Amino acid sequence: MRLTALSALAASLLGSTALAQEVNVYSYRQPELIEPIFDVFTEETGIAVNVAFLNKGMVERLQAEGDRSPADLVFTVDIARLAEIVEAGVIQPVESEVLTADIPAEFRDPENRWFAVTSRARVVYASKERVADGDITTYEDLADPKWKGRICTRSGTHEYNVALAGAYMLHHGEEATRDWLEGLKANLARKPQGNDRAQVKAIWSGECDISLGNTYYMGQMVADPEQKEWADSVRLLFPVFEGGGSHVNISGIALTKAAPNKENAIKLMEFLASPEGQQLYAELNNEYPISPDTPPSDLVASWGSFEPDELQLMDLAKSRPPALRMIEEVDFDG
Repeated sequence: MRLTALSALAASLLGSTALAQEVNVYSYRQPELIEPIFDVFTEETGIAVNVAFLNKGMVERLQAEGDRSPADLVFTVDIARLAEIVEAGVIQPVESEVLTADIPAEFRDPENRWFAVTSRARVVYASKERVADGDITTYEDLADPKWKGRICTRSGTHEYNVALAGAYMLHHGEEATRDWLEGLKANLARKPQGNDRAQVKAIWSGECDISLGNTYYMGQMVADPEQKEWADSVRLLFPVFEGGGSHVNISGIALTKAAPNKENAIKLMEFLASPEGQQLYAELNNEYPISPDTPPSDLVASWGSFEPDELQLMDLAKSRPPALRMIEEVDFDG
């Protein structure tokens, strides 16, 4: 697979004719997470996958490029980002019996404008030494004053935490969510900073005892010689909302409106939804397959089972603006 910078990809393809044996992807996902999967697709089909990694601005980029965009697919995390792309009118629906057969209805847009390919849970990493089993069973527990000075987290405005707050709001309403955010902030050991793995390092070093994080980061840390010691210092806990389940979100794909290599792009989408693609994703990225017929990897299964929350994904997407506004109002990162 050829990994290019966004500018190089656009410069080489913008305004050119579609090439028969390639597909171009704009991705919010880190290249190392998806490159091995695309490599297998290329080996099996002969279709090269060109990836442009973006930190931000995907919608604006697609709107500026319009019909001349070189991008065939967008690849992103978080249902709110997929919803934003839909609302911007820069993608098109896909008619594919493979996709609708392999991806359950709750994990795809009713009009087939986006499709989830994996899911992940937002869980608690807890010190094995300083937090006992059963001390945390719900997200509501995180605001309990007994955890004062013992919690670490990344920025409250990061999409992972905004989605969690949005789910809390859907379960309990705005007033209760404000109280929860204020309680959680009061329990922080330090200002929000770093990524999810940095919080586990902080637990290992004794700065805090618990943190919020996505499940797949445990797999990444276990595989890293330096970070394995951090991972070994914590256990994964799967809290639930009172009256609900554990918070989950997705990674997903969508076909751009321009899609100069539409046929090849749909082939890649179908590969990602196939049993082979789902198994590859499960093994390589330590995420949960969307297909009910594909089991998680042995490592992921070893973390234990959980009951996913049953909130509708599009409802979760709609909760993002009020959740972000409330996080900013309580000055969570301040």
